[in-house]
Formats: sequence, structure tokens, C-alpha cells
Amino acid sequence: MSDLTDLTEVRARAERFTERARALEAEIGRVIVGQRQVVRQVLVCLLAGGHALLEGVPGLGKTSLVRTIGRAVSLSFSRIQFTPDLMPADIVGTQVIDEEPGGGRRFRFQPGPIFAHIVLADEINRATPKTQSALLEAMQERAVTVGGETRPLPHPFFVLATQNPLEMEGTYPLPEAQLDRFLFKVQVPYPGAEELMEIAARTTGAARPEAEPVLSGEELVELMALVREVPAATPVVEHAVRLVRATHPGNEEAPEAVRRFVRCGASPRGLQALLLAAKATALLEGRYNVAYDDLRAVALPALRHRLLLNFEGQAEGVAPDDVVGEVLAAVQPAGTASRP
Repeated sequence: MSDLTDLTEVRARAERFTERARALEAEIGRVIVGQRQVVRQVLVCLLAGGHALLEGVPGLGKTSLVRTIGRAVSLSFSRIQFTPDLMPADIVGTQVIDEEPGGGRRFRFQPGPIFAHIVLADEINRATPKTQSALLEAMQERAVTVGGETRPLPHPFFVLATQNPLEMEGTYPLPEAQLDRFLFKVQVPYPGAEELMEIAARTTGAARPEAEPVLSGEELVELMALVREVPAATPVVEHAVRLVRATHPGNEEAPEAVRRFVRCGASPRGLQALLLAAKATALLEGRYNVAYDDLRAVALPALRHRLLLNFEGQAEGVAPDDVVGEVLAAVQPAGTASRP
């Protein structure tokens, strides 16, 4: 009887997750035209408790998407415009001197914009490496160290960063250690003709839609906790391990594209990203267990930024997405034949 009760409770929690998460997705879609795959991937990233890097040319709505998420979830939101002259203290904060009524002085910590639940790091690759490094501790430890004191950041804490893949003047490529801290790298495509028509209708008229809060911070934390409770069978975890190992050129399962063009494959964070994102995807689809297809559905955004191409790969203009596609074709779930 207790097992039946537990199963009923699990189903009820999973159904509530699906209902609340899809409500959030629908509210975002009420403001953001099209880009359904982008919205889904960012939502999966949030539910898995990770950070997201959105890459696309200017004007595709990357910043609007992040702002809309901030409105749809009742969490604090801040925006940091990254520029070459931005300093680390402009992000994490600094010690300031206060004049006391009696004539004395004391140091007081003035928090920077990093102290928010959702931080939009706009054009993150325009800041210098020194400034970019200010995010490393924040993204991994959910804390910052200022003046010798470590200060925790709000919970939950998300960095949603944007970057332009075309503009190279005055930009600084993100270091591998920072890229690895993003759970997903999301490619934002150019909209189609119908989507452009809808964008024109929504944004050039008198009324512009604004997102309404549909999820509280406490509810989001509850959904994030449920994601980690989703079971993944041993064969599914083994498949995730095989996918990650196949991105390394020295692995026996690595396809020819990996052996030829990749210098270094995905880190253990890539495995964590695969599993957590697959769990969130399963719940969004109304299931309380991870399937092989869930892993393969999130492989591109979870692994594309974790592959370091060698000189030959860079010279030939090889796309990391194509390499990940070769890995997915070569590494099939146990009991299935490799696809041609």
C-alpha cells in the first residue's frame, strides 16, 4: 500500500512539474516570437540549475528572451553590459568608505550587479579576460570573494550570457574554463518569413506584450530539486558516458571526425550537463525516467562548446555541431546498430 502511495505521489509531483514548466514556456512564447527550440533549451538549462550561453547575430532577441524569463519568474534580475573597459569590481562590487556621524569612517561592501538571481551578461566576449575571470567563481561556487571575504550569491543563481559570433573587432574569446561552466551553448537562428511578419506585428504597433509572473522563486527551486530526483537507469548513464568519451580522439569509439579534427573532448561537466538536461527534458515531456532519446536531444547544446578543435579542424572550418553529430551517429544505445 505504501509503495502505491509513493508511486501516486511521484506521479502527482511529475505532473505538477510538467504543468508549471510548460506554463512558464507558454508565457515566454507569448512575448518571444518563434524560437521554440531556443526557448526550450534555455528553460531546460534553468530547470537543471545551469548557466546558458546564447550565441547569435545582433537583433535576434537574445536579450529580450532573458529579460522575459526574468519577468516570468519572480526572481531578481540584473543586466551587465560587457565592454573592454569593464572592471571586475563593476561586476562583483567593492568596498566603499562611509562617513559616520561622529566623524569616523568605516568600510562598507557595496554589492555589484552579480548579486541577483538572474544575471544577463550581455556581449560577454567584449570584456577583457581579467573581467571575464570575475565570473568563474560566481558561476561555479555561487559565491564571490571580495576583500578577503567570501560572500554567497542568491539562490537560485543563473548567468544567461549572450555573444555575437561574427564581430571579432574588440572581442576576447571566452577561455575554455569559462565555457565549460555553461551547461548549454544555445545557437539562436535567424527567424523565418512568417516569424518576421509576427515580429513586425508585435513590436511596431501601439501595444507590446509583456510577460507576467507565472512561477515564484520557491516554485522554481522546487522544480530544480525534482529534476535531480529523476532516476536514470544504468544503461542510460552508460550511454551518456560513452557519448562523452567518444568526443576524445584517443577513445576507441571516437569517430573519424573526432580523431582528425578534435584536440580535446568534453570534460566530466559535459557528462553532468547531459544527464541533468536529459532529466529536465524527460519531466517536460511528462515522464519520470530518462530515455536514450532525452540524452541525444540535449547532446548538441551540452557538448558543442566543450570540443576543442585542433589546427586542422580550425583551418578547414569544421563546425563542432557536425562533430557532435558524427559522435551521435557512431555511438548508438546498447542493442542497436550504428547508423550509416
